[in-house]
Amino acid sequence: MAGRFVQRPTRTTVRGGRTGVSAGGTDGAAGIPRQAAVPPRMRRWVPEGPLDLGLVLGPLRRGPGDPTFRATADGSVWRACRTPAGPGTLRVRADGGEVLGEAWGPGARWLLDGLPALLGASDDPEAFVPRHRVVALARHRRPGLRLTRTGLVLESLIPSVLEQKVTADEAYRAWRLLVRRFGEPAPGPAGLGERPMFVMPAARTWALVPSWEWHRAGVDDKRASTILRAVRVAPRLEQAVGMPAAEARARLEVVPGVGVWTSAEVVQRSHGAADEVTVGDLHLPGIVGWALAGDRHADDSEMLRLLEPYAGQRHRAARLILLSGVAPARRVPKMPRVDIGSL
Repeated sequence: MAGRFVQRPTRTTVRGGRTGVSAGGTDGAAGIPRQAAVPPRMRRWVPEGPLDLGLVLGPLRRGPGDPTFRATADGSVWRACRTPAGPGTLRVRADGGEVLGEAWGPGARWLLDGLPALLGASDDPEAFVPRHRVVALARHRRPGLRLTRTGLVLESLIPSVLEQKVTADEAYRAWRLLVRRFGEPAPGPAGLGERPMFVMPAARTWALVPSWEWHRAGVDDKRASTILRAVRVAPRLEQAVGMPAAEARARLEVVPGVGVWTSAEVVQRSHGAADEVTVGDLHLPGIVGWALAGDRHADDSEMLRLLEPYAGQRHRAARLILLSGVAPARRVPKMPRVDIGSL
């Protein structure tokens, strides 16, 4: 979480905030065994300008217990992914003015090839011109913000569907339980030890998850059915990575149950889409309205009107607003958590 924004993290604030990666400690102390049976592939990359790993990669984490993502005490960020080449684990850490990437598993080469894009090499922060003081100040305080591009659709689509119409805690719990139950241990050292990381299930494995397992994870029939429809056309959805963001969203929204909120959440990560702002969010319009116009009751149309000066960069503007910590105080009870798995 960024700055002075000390409210309890919600899905919206986590999406805009950062993942802390502190200095010090050891891999072992951070929950990752020191030794791996197979040495990793390695790549060094020199970013242009400042780079904050926590800010760039933070939106890929689905809650503090995400089994596919970990930030360790030595300043590293670990990701367990299902790539087109197979499962892979990526460790990224700053090393002086360079970034060191280490990768394990069949997907190691694919992950290292995509390392610059993952860390925002295809993003252009200089194209952004602040129009409001709160946005300008947030940008000044967070010079290392870049928009990640994962090149993977399904790994963002499935957790985004799980986040539809429920609290963040419910969605994160469902993702955690399903990935640990049906995924596979991450290649390399991350898949070992007391807290192993996991690669999310393959599309066919998702399709074979029994109905009672969705129920135990607290996932209702509507969200489970949306995921099942999506994984049946997984190759077609993954092809959307090669499309412009607007066309990719249109392809995603052909799947019943995938609407504008979900498609925006996906392309923001898979494409690094700087202009694809999320509409239909419970909190974001009020936060943007409050930060830019003092209007805590702003709806989607008002939010889009306020973001018009940032056309082409509206998603970046929204993230900077979330990072600014400027948000209205909560006045309504927190959305109740309903665990259908206990019914």
